[in-house]
Amino acid sequence: MLYPLPAVMVSCQKPGEKANIITVAWTGTVCTNPAMLYISVRPERYSYPILRETGEFVVNLTTEKLARQTDLCGVRSGRDMDKFAELHFTEEKSQHIAAPGIRECPVNIECRVRQVLELGSHHMFLADVLAVHVDEKYLDQNGKFHLNDAGLLVYSHGEYHAVGELLGTFGCSVRKKETAGKRKKIKTRYSAGNAKTGKNGT
Repeated sequence: MLYPLPAVMVSCQKPGEKANIITVAWTGTVCTNPAMLYISVRPERYSYPILRETGEFVVNLTTEKLARQTDLCGVRSGRDMDKFAELHFTEEKSQHIAAPGIRECPVNIECRVRQVLELGSHHMFLADVLAVHVDEKYLDQNGKFHLNDAGLLVYSHGEYHAVGELLGTFGCSVRKKETAGKRKKIKTRYSAGNAKTGKNGT
């Protein structure tokens, strides 16, 4: 009942084998310093032994335009298909690990597993963030990264949605210049069936 969650594509790879992609919704930030995040994966998943044996992965943030591909990576197994090839994704070489990122995604987060917690239906991979790579087209002239302009995708109760409306910014409740109840429409809801496979121009 905790919602929404980011829908991300996690890429991983065993040495000498093709890279794979798994869709994960049980994910999030756990620490700022040191920078850490987690993903939770069922042991039955094809990617699980890859994650367990290599101890590394890339979290790739996904967008409305990539909703179909994101869903397919969650319902089809890497045992049966080469997801990078099938979805026309480009492998982005990582800086610190062997697993590649997905170039078509606006953000690639390189991670190294610190601990695996065998909790039950899912095992939690606690990981250190080694590097973050961003699509430069979302950088303004001052070097500020505008992630929310990427059309981010979120997951809630089996459905994919766009991020939604901008209702305020951090600290707006104590800033005098903020107008109570002021809203700015920036995104509309997304129907997953309307997505088309293809590159996002990166």
